[in-house]
Amino acid sequence: MTTNQTIDTATGQAAPAELSTERVRSIFSTIAKKYERFNAVSSFGAYKRWLAGMMAQAPIARDDEVLDIAGGTGDVTFAVAKAKRPARILCTDLVPEMLEVARAHRADGEGGEVPIEFAVVDAQAIPYEDESFDCITMAYGIRNMPDRARALSEMHRVLRPGGSLVCLEFSTPPNAAWRGLYHFYLKHLIPFWGGLITGDREGFVYLGRSIKAFPDQEGLAALMRDAGFVDVTWKDYTGGIAAVHVARKG
Repeated sequence: MTTNQTIDTATGQAAPAELSTERVRSIFSTIAKKYERFNAVSSFGAYKRWLAGMMAQAPIARDDEVLDIAGGTGDVTFAVAKAKRPARILCTDLVPEMLEVARAHRADGEGGEVPIEFAVVDAQAIPYEDESFDCITMAYGIRNMPDRARALSEMHRVLRPGGSLVCLEFSTPPNAAWRGLYHFYLKHLIPFWGGLITGDREGFVYLGRSIKAFPDQEGLAALMRDAGFVDVTWKDYTGGIAAVHVARKG
């Protein structure tokens, strides 16, 4: 059993949880309305392929209840609704301003007839009962959480036996040359695009640093196993820039 330790998500070093939590709230509340444009431009459209891969790997049935953690502006929630048509989706995020954008998309018809609800939730203290959901989805969320062990333990708790966690996150390219180019991109071009599109260059300096400091594919898999998950697998996308992990509650 591991001992929970909060970290600075920009460095991976021990630090009070409030440091990262308040930083994340500040950054994403500021850029919420421009976040989707940044994703499209900075990934050269690759994020759509990553999301499609996530849907292909997600074991979600028509009668399932799905919890979307760090749901942000609703990309994953609406992709699940379209691809899987589950019984219910609860889209949650730490930042209300991000969910406001998701709600606007819902009002415009995104998600079709699938029942979708929205709630402000800190994934490190999920306010739902044990064994409440059949599947949890999460994209670009765990990296921004200062107590990752607690967050994953909470996700394990609210899943029903046999349920799955499906996690899309930035990762580490195995190829050294590709990894070097990617790290250059994170350090120099991500802040450039972020500043140009949102006006918040420093927020995207943090984004690049947090990605570089985040555990690699096996490191994230180990965190999931420590939280009690079994059958943890992953698939790389774009040479390992992103990876989709799938883990099951036994």
